[in-house]
Amino acid sequence: MENIEKDISKNMYGLVKDLFPICRSITGNGVRETLKIIKKQIPIKIYEVPTGTRVFDWTVPEEWSIKDAYVLDESGKKAIDFKKNNLHIVGYSIPINKTIDLSELQEHLYSLPDQPEAIPYVTSYYQKRWGFCLSEKDRGKLKRGKYKVLIDSELKKGSLTYGELIIPGKSKKEVFLSTYVCHPSMANNELSGPAVTTFLTKWILSKSRRYTYRIIFIPETIGSITYLSKNFKTLKRNMLAGFNVSCVGDNRSYSYIPTKAGDTYADKVALNILSFKWPNFIRYSFLDRASDERQYNAPGIDLPVCCVTRSKYGAYPEYHTSLDNLDFVSPEGLVGAYEVLKECLVLIEENHKYKIKCLGEPQLGKRGLYPTISTKSSAKMGSMRNFIAYADGKNDLIDISEKIKTPVWDLYPIIDKLTKVGLLQVDLKK
Repeated sequence: MENIEKDISKNMYGLVKDLFPICRSITGNGVRETLKIIKKQIPIKIYEVPTGTRVFDWTVPEEWSIKDAYVLDESGKKAIDFKKNNLHIVGYSIPINKTIDLSELQEHLYSLPDQPEAIPYVTSYYQKRWGFCLSEKDRGKLKRGKYKVLIDSELKKGSLTYGELIIPGKSKKEVFLSTYVCHPSMANNELSGPAVTTFLTKWILSKSRRYTYRIIFIPETIGSITYLSKNFKTLKRNMLAGFNVSCVGDNRSYSYIPTKAGDTYADKVALNILSFKWPNFIRYSFLDRASDERQYNAPGIDLPVCCVTRSKYGAYPEYHTSLDNLDFVSPEGLVGAYEVLKECLVLIEENHKYKIKCLGEPQLGKRGLYPTISTKSSAKMGSMRNFIAYADGKNDLIDISEKIKTPVWDLYPIIDKLTKVGLLQVDLKK
């Protein structure tokens, strides 16, 4: 098992490295290239939604592409170079080619005085402007004089691109996984989500399934809104539980952002797994939301989608900067999040209401489930006896786990043993 996890962690980190150099945005070839690489791993279908398409209160914007961008000083040296780091350009910058003085250039520059070594990530999707991002340290080196500014970009009618995979199960009820593929080179905020989701999908494909799985790779915000506008009725009818997968690659912590209701099945599953696996996890309020769980819990949508993360977006200093790089995430961080989310999916698959068939406490000894001689080791049977006490047809596995303070993964073998000797009745409704 350890070797399997090591291989998965190595391969997830390898996928992050492969995707890291790509300049992505909410539309364009960066998203397409990203999805094509993911498609080599799992059989997603890629969809295009044309510019101008009305999606609820929003409209799919023009497609943006960029070939080059730089700022030259009077000596001909590149003071800012997009090709060295694609965070140097403000996302969706309009094309420009002119010479300006430093005072005018400063009006189009973005840096972080509190993080002088970091290049910030800045976008302007819905207001046409141009700009560059650089470290505060490099900004301080700019001297008075003239600067040639070139942005070789294009805004045109095109489309928004997303990937989808629906994996059928025995039930039409769906488990939903959503992650985004629109940010440029940021490892935790952007690429950890698609990497972990890709390998969770591989695991799902390898198993027999009680439920159907709907897995999407989308641009953040406009992508989820677009997807909802096309699939809302099906999602509302079939979704059992959903998880927004983002910021799942670092080693610092685990975090949880609830649904708006706070008590959906997704919340119940996530809280059970986290409370036993990582009891010191950070529990945020829905008011702390900032990713696509916003859209899935928006007024009138109200889908059961929560977010299980490591260091939450916006809550770590490297967020939306060049410091969120390949050194910030790790194979261990990625596989840890993979295991937590996989445990959530296993629990959804295995969760039922259970009822002991006989009246009163069953005799376990005659069924080979309890020592026939009383010793201190008999006390180790407590989890089985406690499970039996609450297996009354009213409690599901999560309820029992929480009542007897035992992780669900310790209860799976108990359920298997009780089922094999014919003691357990399972309610298969859900």
